[in-house]
Amino acid sequence: MKPSKELPGEAVRQALLRRAGGRPAVDFAEFMQVALYDPEAGYYRRDGPRIGYGAGTDFLTATASAPLLGRLVAAACTRLLAPEAPGGYEFVEVGAERGAGILGDLPHPFRSARIAGIGDTLHLSGPTVVFSNELLDAQPFRRFRFRAGGWREIGVAVGERDLEEVELARDAQPGCLPASAPEGYVIDAPLAAADLLRAIAALPWSGLFVAFDYGKSWEEISTCMPEGTARSYRRHVQGSDLLAFPGEQDLTCHVCWDWLKDALRDSGFAEPTLESQEAFLVRHAGDVMGSIAASAAGGLSRDKLSLLQLLHPANLGQKFQVLWALRAAPGPSQNPLA
Repeated sequence: MKPSKELPGEAVRQALLRRAGGRPAVDFAEFMQVALYDPEAGYYRRDGPRIGYGAGTDFLTATASAPLLGRLVAAACTRLLAPEAPGGYEFVEVGAERGAGILGDLPHPFRSARIAGIGDTLHLSGPTVVFSNELLDAQPFRRFRFRAGGWREIGVAVGERDLEEVELARDAQPGCLPASAPEGYVIDAPLAAADLLRAIAALPWSGLFVAFDYGKSWEEISTCMPEGTARSYRRHVQGSDLLAFPGEQDLTCHVCWDWLKDALRDSGFAEPTLESQEAFLVRHAGDVMGSIAASAAGGLSRDKLSLLQLLHPANLGQKFQVLWALRAAPGPSQNPLA
C-alpha cells in the first residue's frame, strides 16, 4: 500500500467523493476519469497549454512539430487511400487540443477537416479519415496486482485530505488476466482504450483510421512489465507516483496493440498495420521529406529540426508507433461519445 498524497484542491476531492457515491474507494479507472476528464477538476479540462516547450507545459508529442506533422500526415493518408482521391474524404482529428489540430490553417487535399475535441459528441459518416494522436493511451485503465496466488484490483480511497491506494473487495475480474504471475506483478489494463476504438469504429463511416500512440503487445504487458506501464507527466518529468497532483498531471499507460487490432478487425477493417512512427512517415510521406531536404540543403531549417524530432530513434521516431487500417464499407450506427 502506497502512502497517501495530499489533494491540491477541493474540486478534485469533491468530484471523487461524488464518483464514489458512498463507497469506501473507487477503482483506478474511475479515479482517472475524474483526475483527467471531470468538467471542473480534470487535467484535460483545465485552461492553459499542456503540450510543447513553453512554460507550464508537461510533455511533448508529435503535434509539437506542427505544422510539419500535418503536411506529413496528409501526404501519408493520400498515399494510403490511393487509388481513391482524398478530395472525397473528410479528415477528423479526434481528441485534439482546442485550436491545435495538426492541419490547422494548412492547405490540405481533403473535402473538409475538423476537430472532435474532448467532451464533444463524435459524429462520423461517409468517407472519412479518422486521426488521433495520443488519444488512446490517455483513456482510463484498471490496475491489478498479483498477490498471495491471485489478482487483486487496485483502487483509490478518498479521505478528508488525502488519497490512498487500496485493494478493492471484488471477485469479478476481466478474463484477460493470466492465470498466474510473479508475486507483486502489476498489470495496467487499458480496457477503455479498446472500448473507445470499438465505439469509434461502430459509427457509419468508411475510409482510413490512423492513430499515433505508444503501446505494447499483450505478451509484453503481461510478462515483461512487472511494475506496470502507468506513468505520470508533469513539467516534462516522468513519474510513477500516480496519486500525486491529481488534476494537475497527465496520467497514461501503454495501449495494448493486440486489443486495438482486434477491435478494428471485428469492425470490418482490413488487416491493421502497426509501424514505428519513423517507418510510417518514411514509407508513406517520403516525397514531402525529400522536398524539405532539397529546399534547405546544407542547413538546418525549422522543418529539418522538426523532422529530426519526429524521426530520430532517440526522440519520437521509435518511442511512438502508428496503427492504421482501411475499411471499405460503413459500420453500424451508434453514439460512442455522447
